Amino acid sequence: MKVMASVSILQYEKAVASLEYYGETVELGLLAIIRRTGLPAFKDRPGKRAAIVFGSDHGLCGRFNETLLEYVVSHLKSDTDVRLLALGGRADAGLEARGLSVEECFFVPGSVSGITLTVQQILLKIESWRDEGVETVDLFHQKPSGRGRYRPLLQRLLPLETGYFRHLSRRKWPGRALPGFTQEPAAVLASLLRQHLFISLFRASAESLAAKHGQRLISMQRAERNIGDRLDRLNLAYRQLRQEQITAELLEVVSGFEAVESSEAHGNDG
Repeated sequence: MKVMASVSILQYEKAVASLEYYGETVELGLLAIIRRTGLPAFKDRPGKRAAIVFGSDHGLCGRFNETLLEYVVSHLKSDTDVRLLALGGRADAGLEARGLSVEECFFVPGSVSGITLTVQQILLKIESWRDEGVETVDLFHQKPSGRGRYRPLLQRLLPLETGYFRHLSRRKWPGRALPGFTQEPAAVLASLLRQHLFISLFRASAESLAAKHGQRLISMQRAERNIGDRLDRLNLAYRQLRQEQITAELLEVVSGFEAVESSEAHGNDG
């Protein structure tokens, strides 16, 4: 299991690193649109709130789920109408136990290739939420912070912030000329924004899985050390007990020998 956890961590870290190049391409596309048509206008409309919690389906990962759920509750305890989507049976049960009603639960992907399908399911769920008046969508997940450590993170997925596009618009275009478009800029912008959401969800899922396997690896290493320490104590106790038995047997032999010698000495005297 240690080898499997180590391999899993590596593949998820590589997926996150590869995603950076794809995200850079999407951002350049958004920059080209902004340069052509100006900053997109997003209406700040009041609406319902939803949250997506990236947990795990199985245990053996320390306090991975517990620390995340405590973080979620601390941010959502004042919002009784929030709609929740959980990834992982442990997250689902933990949220319900803490008094938060989960609308739907998805299985946690078991590999990098499975993340894409899960993200597509989440995007469909977000679309249905949007049709029902949800305007704010938050992501809660664990993010690796080095050497098997992790920290809970809250990320705002929707609504898209104007500040992000303002910051993006200040970037320098890497080429001499902006690319042209065969479709309407609005259609291209909508497609790029969907890709932007896909990248955010994919990254959150991959980072959560990397953190989970990192904690699982540490838990197994601790268990291995505990087992080793326990075996050392048992071996020491066994050696001590065996030494006591050998000592007792030697004392019995010596006592028997002395008794025989004493008996023979009395017989000779008689």
